Amino acid sequence: MNRFWGFVKKEFYHIFRDARTMIILFGIPIAQLLLFGTVITNEIKDAHIAIYDQSKDEVTQEITTKLLSSGYFVLDQYLESTADIEAIFKKGKVREVLVFEAGFAQSLEKEGKAKVQVIADASDPNVGKLLANYTSGIINDYMLKEMGEMQLPMQIKPEVRMYYNEGLESVHMFVPGIMAMILMLISAMMTSISITREKELGTMEILLVSPLRPVQIILGKVAPYLGLSIINAVVILLIGHWVFGVPIAGSWVLLMLESILFILMALCLGILISTMAKTQMVAMFISMIALMLPTILLSGFIFPIENMPVPLQILSHAMPPRWFIVILKNIMLKGTGLLYVWKETLILLGMAVLFTAIAVKKFKTRLE
Repeated sequence: MNRFWGFVKKEFYHIFRDARTMIILFGIPIAQLLLFGTVITNEIKDAHIAIYDQSKDEVTQEITTKLLSSGYFVLDQYLESTADIEAIFKKGKVREVLVFEAGFAQSLEKEGKAKVQVIADASDPNVGKLLANYTSGIINDYMLKEMGEMQLPMQIKPEVRMYYNEGLESVHMFVPGIMAMILMLISAMMTSISITREKELGTMEILLVSPLRPVQIILGKVAPYLGLSIINAVVILLIGHWVFGVPIAGSWVLLMLESILFILMALCLGILISTMAKTQMVAMFISMIALMLPTILLSGFIFPIENMPVPLQILSHAMPPRWFIVILKNIMLKGTGLLYVWKETLILLGMAVLFTAIAVKKFKTRLE
């Protein structure tokens, strides 16, 4: 028995001396708890809205003030006409538009009712529904508190309308997000183990003595996976469109070009991981832990980025899927062109170039 406890004690010493094991045992659970605890929330805050106030009377101003003072909404701008609504939604920053009818206060006083249109961007159906519910609740609260003392029965009826997803179909949100996650994980993971496999099998020496340059070796590793990942992207889009009914309102050509760019970026990131990892297991572990959780939590796939703490919002800028999901939603659901996604396209292109440059620099020209 003493020998057994001595053996257990030795194992404890081995665990405590290995920094990587301690990180896996304690660091990752703590990091996951902090991430999930701060990211997962059903509340909305600082959602950008626009207002088209055709009346501009005292009542509409009071309702606007009550909405903005709630902490849930931030006024982006006042609109000049209803023609500006779709254009401002396509820019992606504004999530909701309020339209007050002309003569709002007069209608409320004379007829006992007035109309306000609540138009939400439902490309993310959960956020769109929450915003509409919050807005309707605040307006109803205003009526109870401000108009309750009046003798005449009065009613402000919000008319809710959802843009880009009138049926609030959740697949409109999940298909773009799942596509980004699948392409990111598959592309990066497959390439991340490619060079480490060469190291483990001992075939790296053949590559090192070949006349191929590091850039050529990396491109040779990327090319097969690029073709296979493009097929994956086409299959996902076809299933999403024909099976789940997700619309593709924009250009198929632009959509495929953007998908190829994202795949290239993910492949380059996988090559970068493979140049740093010494074994296939380490490369796969880095790919899964470093890519899957951030893709789910920090890309805006499920949880709105504006709801996150500021440090996580800043960190989300380094998540490639964040920009690709924006591109997919704009092209597929909103039917926009390159004019509306050029910034996200340049970011993905810059990431692909950066990852490739670092991978080439770190690529070993001889065994160490």
